Amino acid sequence: MTAPLIKICGLSSPETIAAAANSGASHIGLVHFPRSPRHVDLDAGARLRGAVPREVKTVVLVVDPDGLTLANLVNALRPDIIQFHGQEPAQALAMVKQSTGLEVWKALPVKDRASLEAGAAYAGIADRLLYDAPAPKGSALPGGNGEAFGWDVLAGHRHAAPWGLAGGLTPANVAEAVRQTGAPLVDVSSGVERAPGIKDVDKIVAFCKAARL
Repeated sequence: MTAPLIKICGLSSPETIAAAANSGASHIGLVHFPRSPRHVDLDAGARLRGAVPREVKTVVLVVDPDGLTLANLVNALRPDIIQFHGQEPAQALAMVKQSTGLEVWKALPVKDRASLEAGAAYAGIADRLLYDAPAPKGSALPGGNGEAFGWDVLAGHRHAAPWGLAGGLTPANVAEAVRQTGAPLVDVSSGVERAPGIKDVDKIVAFCKAARL
């Protein structure tokens, strides 16, 4: 089995970006969503973007952004990819992709096989679908909650686009997740933190190593 691509999301310091890049991460994620403990504003995001090595792709995560927010993000952060993590319809992603020329990813909450079918609406538009666990009741965050879903629902599913696995991944379970699902990309945030929004360098290194076992 080919080793998966690895995205470490919610980074907020040059040290954690370096740890991810040096450990073989293919993507790093910057979160621009004020309610998240991982939120980075435009100034901080631009500084962090400058610390990302050329061979690593930068993903900016947004939640139901308006047009001005997106334009400012693209200008300030120069991302390779925009990841939509809210209720954005397929036509919104199509407009952003056409106007910016950037890759667009769409996160989908997965609780059962039926919920996977929502990905069909993004076929031919999203460059990647990210399967994540639904937010717990009462959570202010659509992702990054440390929750996993039953990976068995992915068995035999015909994916509408290239995809990745998120939700509740940690250094302890990512190897098994890849073994069970064959995920071509794994995405972690809270699973490599020592506190909400505070990444742990050792956990980042351990996650990247385990994902390639």
